[in-house]
Amino acid sequence: MTDYSARHLSVLEGLEAVRKRPGMYIGSTDSRGLMHCLWEIIDNSVDEALAGHGSQIEVILHADESVEVRDHARGIPVDIEPKTGLSGVEVVFTKLHAGGKFGSGSYAASGGLHGVGASVVNALSERLDVEVDRDGKTWAMSFHRGEPGVFADSGEPTPDAPFTPFVSGSELRVVGKVAKGVTGTRIRYWADRQIFTKGAGFQTEDLIARARQTAFLVPGLGIEIRDERGEEPTVQSFRFEGGISEFVEHLAPDAPLTDVWRIEGTGGYTETVPVLQENGHMVPTELQRECHVDVALRWGTGYDTVFKSFVNIIATPKGGTHQAGFEQGLLKFLRSEVEKNARRLKAGNDKLEKDDVLAGLTAVLTVRLPEPQFEGQTKEVLGTPAVRAIVASAVQKGLQARFSSTKRDDKAQSSLVLDKVVAEMKSRISARAHKETQRRKNALESSSLPAKLVDCRSNDVAGTELFIVEGDSALGTAKLARDSEYQALLPIRGKILNVQKASVSDMLSNAECASIIQVIGAGSGRSFDLEAARYGKVIIMSDADVDGAHIRTLLLTLFFRYMRPMIEDGRVFAAVPPLHRVVVMNPGSKPNDIIYTYSEQELQTVLATLKKQGKRYQDPIQRYKGLGEMDADQLAETTMSRAHRTLRRVRIEDADAANRVFELLMGNDVAPRKDFIIAGQGLDRSRVDV
Repeated sequence: MTDYSARHLSVLEGLEAVRKRPGMYIGSTDSRGLMHCLWEIIDNSVDEALAGHGSQIEVILHADESVEVRDHARGIPVDIEPKTGLSGVEVVFTKLHAGGKFGSGSYAASGGLHGVGASVVNALSERLDVEVDRDGKTWAMSFHRGEPGVFADSGEPTPDAPFTPFVSGSELRVVGKVAKGVTGTRIRYWADRQIFTKGAGFQTEDLIARARQTAFLVPGLGIEIRDERGEEPTVQSFRFEGGISEFVEHLAPDAPLTDVWRIEGTGGYTETVPVLQENGHMVPTELQRECHVDVALRWGTGYDTVFKSFVNIIATPKGGTHQAGFEQGLLKFLRSEVEKNARRLKAGNDKLEKDDVLAGLTAVLTVRLPEPQFEGQTKEVLGTPAVRAIVASAVQKGLQARFSSTKRDDKAQSSLVLDKVVAEMKSRISARAHKETQRRKNALESSSLPAKLVDCRSNDVAGTELFIVEGDSALGTAKLARDSEYQALLPIRGKILNVQKASVSDMLSNAECASIIQVIGAGSGRSFDLEAARYGKVIIMSDADVDGAHIRTLLLTLFFRYMRPMIEDGRVFAAVPPLHRVVVMNPGSKPNDIIYTYSEQELQTVLATLKKQGKRYQDPIQRYKGLGEMDADQLAETTMSRAHRTLRRVRIEDADAANRVFELLMGNDVAPRKDFIIAGQGLDRSRVDV
C-alpha cells in the first residue's frame, strides 16, 4: 500500500464526495448515469466545436467496455495554472468547479456548465487516460479513481495494471510529436464497477439518437460512433448542414400543413452573479448578458405535439423558462390573430388554450446564453428567469412577420394554421360539452346511441364484440347469425368519408364516422380514452371484394387517425368471410359435406384433392359476392362463431411507416399515389379480388 500523503488529500478532497454521492452529480448509477458520464466528456468537445474549434468528434466503444472520445479542437491547456501550481490537464480532471467554462470567459455559451463534468467522470472511473496534442507535442496523463499517477502496462492498457500514484508532484508526460498547428484531445476511460450497478452498460441506440440530435443542433459538426463490442464493428456518422430546420423535418410524425418556419431573435438582460476577485473573495457583480433564440417549427395534419428544447445544445426534456416563454408567445400571438379574424373563422367569444395551438406542432427551440442557471447538475430544467420574456418576444415578432407577409405561400399557410387551431378549439369545446351532457344523464333518460345499433346484452367489456357491417342486407343476416349475449352490430351505409383528406370538423359532421365514434364511446383524437371503450373487440366485416377492401381501408384510416389506441392495444380486427362454398356429394343417404375456401388458390387445391379421391361435388360452385348472399347459419359458422371463424388482428409494427403508407394511399397528394399504382401494375389482376 502506498503512503497516504498530503498530496492525496488535496487531490481527493472534492472527488471523494463525488464517489460517496454519485447520484448528486450524474442522476443515478445505472445505465442512465453511465451514459450521462459519457455525454459530459462528449459535450466538452461539442462546446469546442460551438466556439469554432474542430468540426469532427469520434466516439469509440471498445470491446473491453472502455470508451474513447476524440476531437480535433484546441486541446486542454498543458501549461501550469498559477493558483494551484498544477498543469491545466490535472486541474480539469481533479478539481471540481474548475475549467474553461467556470467564470473565465473562454466560452460565450457552453453545454458543460458547472465545471464538474470531466472531474466527476474521472472520480467515477477505474482508469482514465488523456492525451493532448498541443504545441507540437503529444502530452499524456493517467488517473486511477481520480488520482493521478502511472499505470505499468505490459501490453494493451487495462485498469487492472499496477498503479503508482504521484506523491511529491505530478508529471505530464510527453509521449510523441505532432506537426505544427495540429491540436486535439483523446480521452479513454473505464467506468468504475464499484460505483455502477452490475447490469449498467452503454446504450448504443440512445447514444446514436443523441449524436444525431447534436449533429442537427451544431450545423457542420460531424459525429462518428464506432461500436467495437460485437463480432463486427459498426460505424454510424452524422453531419447536417441545415441545422434545426432539418431536425424538425426528421422529428415530424405527420404530413406537413406548413413549411418549416425559422424564427431567430436576441435579447439582453442583466444578472447579478458572484465573481471571484484576485484576492480570493467572491463579490456580487451585475453583468450584462445576451440570449440568442433560434426556433424551427411547423404544423402538420395530425394532432400529436413533438417539442424539443435545448440550452447551449444541452437537451432540457423537462422544459424551463425558455419553454414557458415559447408557449406564452405562441398562445398570445395566435389568440390575437383569431380575435382579428373571428368573423371569418366563426370563432365566437371562445378563447384558444395551449393544447389547441400545440396540436400537430413539431418544434425545436434552442437558446444560447452564458452561465445559465439549471436546476441540478443533470441540467434538465432551465431556471434563468429573464429568458422567458426574451423567447416570448422573439416568437411573437417572428410569427408576426410571417402572418403579415404578402407572399402567397405565407398567406395560405398562415390561414391554414388559424383554421387548424380554431378547429381544435371547437373540437375541445364540443367534446367537453358532450362529456358534461353524458354526466348529467341518468338511467331514466333515453340513450343517445344511434337507432341502427343492434347492441348486445353483456356488460362485460372484455368479452364483447362490435361488428361493423357493410350495408343493411348483411345486417339482416348477421342479426340472425350473431350471439346476442356478447355480439353487437352497427351497419354502415357504403363508403365512409376518407378522413386522411378531410378536416376534423368534416369528420365529426359525417354521420357514419360520428356514429362509429359515438358507439365505441371513448371519444376521438387527443381526448380518446381507451378505458371508456364499450367493446373489447371491434371487428370490421365487409364483403370479400374490391369495394369491401376499400371500405375496410377507409374504416382503418378512421381508427388510425382518431382512435389509434384501439389498434395499439390489439382490439381492432378484420373478419375473414369465405369466398367459395363447395358441396361434396356423399353416396346414399349420408348428408353432403360442406367445404369453405378463402382464396382461388385454396379452391383449386381442394378441387384437385377431391378429384384424386374420386369424390363428386356440386357444379357450379357457389361464389359469395357479398355477406348478404350467405344464410345465417353459414355466416355464423364461417365468420361470427368463435369456435370456427378466422380473424385478422390489425397491428402497428411501425407507426411512422404506417403513417407514411396511409398518407401515400389515402392523402391529398395525388402524384405519389399515381406513381405507386403505375409501379404496381405488374400485379396479377385476379389477386385484387381476393
